Amino acid sequence: MNHSFRLPVLFLLTVTVTCCWTTDVLAQRARPTIKDRLEKDDANDDGKVSKNEFSGPDKLFERLDRDGDGQIDIEEVVGNMPVRRPETVRNSPPSSPRGVEVKRDVVFGKGGGRDLKMHIVLPKSKPSEPLPAYVWIHGGGWQGGSKEGGINQVSRIVTEGFVGATIEYRLTGEAPFPAQIEDCKCAIRFLREHADEYGIDPDRIAVGGSSAGGHLVALLGTSADVKELEGSGGWAEQSSRVQAVVDLYGPTDFSKFVTTKGFESHNRDGSPESKLLGGGEVLGNDEGIRRVNPITYIDEKDPPFLIIHGTDDPVVPANQSQLIHDALESVGVETTLKLIRGAKHGGREFHDPEIRELITTFLKKHLQPSE
Repeated sequence: MNHSFRLPVLFLLTVTVTCCWTTDVLAQRARPTIKDRLEKDDANDDGKVSKNEFSGPDKLFERLDRDGDGQIDIEEVVGNMPVRRPETVRNSPPSSPRGVEVKRDVVFGKGGGRDLKMHIVLPKSKPSEPLPAYVWIHGGGWQGGSKEGGINQVSRIVTEGFVGATIEYRLTGEAPFPAQIEDCKCAIRFLREHADEYGIDPDRIAVGGSSAGGHLVALLGTSADVKELEGSGGWAEQSSRVQAVVDLYGPTDFSKFVTTKGFESHNRDGSPESKLLGGGEVLGNDEGIRRVNPITYIDEKDPPFLIIHGTDDPVVPANQSQLIHDALESVGVETTLKLIRGAKHGGREFHDPEIRELITTFLKKHLQPSE
């Protein structure tokens, strides 16, 4: 055989195999990259990305919106991607955002007899002093969503000198109110109990959330020491009080919500608000409306609030944020209401550098170490 012919053939085979391997590896890496991108776009953490939230081109949105319902289901899209992943990749833990370490699925208490879990996000470099904590509570109409998207929500804050956490809570398919706020309060008590372990200053805990999560963080802010909402998930000797609240377009007063023009359908049996109250039409359930409303519990000892809402929100009317802002202001609680002109229910406007800086500055201002 002509050896001068064999060498080019071997070279071509080597190049071909190498190129195929490289393409396969890049394909393997594409899957988590796309999921990370979609989770970042998922502003209200409901596990879906609307066209308004999507940061990519319209044609790509239409391709990923498999059932044509105007939303990209993150898990469905990622789960159906034609990517071959070797066992070593498939069984490895999810990667953490740059600059942070994620302790996943830490059990923080019990809800309805089962374990409740959170992800704790720590700075990679160990600080010399305890840090303030920022706890994210996901949205999803109290009936969907998960703690996963919260990792991206808190990671940027963690790199600014915080410890982060993103928590689960029982959804309405499992239990109606007050299960949701009981679980959130249990998470705060757990972090306070384990402050030394995670390098947290127990006197500096802030909460943030969007949509249904915005409602729950507002309720955390106003219902400290309200025993009927504490639950029995654990760490009863600790307080669930928080020191600052970032409320992104959360509902407050359901009676005003469902009578706002264009939002009357939220009154019907089976709406997210109805499910939270345990079923039936919202109007007429006066006690339920009172109990879930963060405004009910407001007093002058409440922590400072930063409230952000889009003026064109088609899911939660902006009057919900105006109502709680006015009520807090009336008793002398420090509150800032930022209405984003033309913004809807989440979306790109809420990722604007100005809004991110507003949140970071608010948290740093109100979680300074005590002298």
